[in-house]
Order: sequence, then C-alpha cells, then structure tokens
Amino acid sequence: MKLHPLILLIATLALSSCETVQTTSGGAVGVERTQRMSISAEQINAAAAQLYQQTMQQAQAKGLLNRDANQLNRVRAVASRLIPAAGVFRADSLKWTWEVNVINSKEVNAWCMPGGKIAVYSGLIDTLQLTDAELAAVMGHEIAHALREHGRERLSQQETQNLVIGVGAAVLGVGQGVASLANTVAQVTYGLPNSREFEREADRIGIELSARAGYDPNAAVTLWQKMGRVSGGSGPAFLSTHPTAADRITDLQKYAVQVMPLYQASQRR
Repeated sequence: MKLHPLILLIATLALSSCETVQTTSGGAVGVERTQRMSISAEQINAAAAQLYQQTMQQAQAKGLLNRDANQLNRVRAVASRLIPAAGVFRADSLKWTWEVNVINSKEVNAWCMPGGKIAVYSGLIDTLQLTDAELAAVMGHEIAHALREHGRERLSQQETQNLVIGVGAAVLGVGQGVASLANTVAQVTYGLPNSREFEREADRIGIELSARAGYDPNAAVTLWQKMGRVSGGSGPAFLSTHPTAADRITDLQKYAVQVMPLYQASQRR
C-alpha cells in the first residue's frame, strides 16, 4: 500500500523534530542505543514529580504508605547502595531528588518514575519472599528505566505516532473509530518491539547496577524464576511487551556472568 504524500511528509517532519540523545553511557553491559526524543526531560520530570506526590498522598490518606518500618528501612537501604552505582551510567542522576517509599498492597509491583521517584509494593516483597539481592534486582531494573528515560522515549514515540495518524485520518477522510484502530495496529507493529527492547535494556543495566552495589547478579535469575512461578508463565514473546520468562532468564544468565567481576570487586572494597 502506498502512503498518501501528505502523510509521508508529516511523518518525515515529525521525525525530524525529534532530538537524538544518548541518555546513558554503555556500562559493562554495552547498552549503546541512541534515542529520539520530541519531549523535553524537564517536562517529563516535572510531571513525574507532581504525579508521584499525588500518588504518595493518596496512599497516605488510605493508610497504605510506609506502614511497615522494617520493610521501608530495608527498601531504602537497598536503594542507598544502588543510587551511587547509577552514576556510572549517568553522572547527573546523582543530583536527582530521589524518593523511595513502600505502598502496602498485595500487588506484585515496583516502579521508578523519571527523576528517581521509586515505589515498591509490599506484595512484591511478601509474595515472592525476596532476598535483598532479589530486591536489588527489581529496583535496579526499575531505576534503569529511569536512567534510560524510557518513559520519555515512549511518550515521544506516541506523540509522533498520534500526529501522523491524526493527519492521516483527516487526509483519507476516515472516522475516529478507524483512526483508533490504526493507532492500535501501529502500537502492535511498532510499539511492542521497542517495549521489549526497553525491557532488555533495563534488565542489563539493572543487573550491572546490582553487581556494582554489591549484590550477587545471579539473584536476577532467581527473581524471574519466582516471577514465572507466580504468574504461571507468559505468552509468546511476539505478542507481549515483555520478553518471555525463558528468554529473559537466558539473557540474564549471560549478563550475570559478564558483570560478575564487578560484584567480586565490590566484595573486596
């Protein structure tokens, strides 16, 4: 199918408006991919800070914020070792206003917003019975997403995609329903491979962060084995935004070997 000339022009202009950036150094794991951004880091970080505060206030109002002092201290102790290691990938991250909190919830989840805003859910720790090294693997992975600015990159992709689809729908005279369908198709065609790439990058940077912080990198493997047992496995990789458990574990085993000297060096300090 030939693209309408105006759609092609809009797509070209949208791409040309993006800034090519290198958010992190490659580290020992060699994550060297350049990224294209159309949204500024300042915009994203400001929005993330506001959203984080709202989320914490809502949890506080429900009595769900930092209910277990021992659990909170444990999570913050792990973060205090991971954050200095993040400077290897980007020195400016050491100046971020990092925040680390625990939300009491059965949800098996954790995240790190742009600018270093971390939340760990108690269900993640309790359900998986995480060791400190496995907790570091989870938090290192989430911190890696923030270091690589994957949220900013995804929003930049979405902004460009929406511009092209919106103009295309107007040019071709299709309704909102068709444009929405086109958006879904574009997400499956173009979004999912990128999302899997984001996950691989976060896995690899995360395992290096935990090794540099003095946590056995093999814990990333046992973590995802536990994840697989809890979730009952996952579907085919090509239909998922995440790699399959088997693919992920194979990759992590390879990189655990690669960063093992960093872990061993940390034990001698």
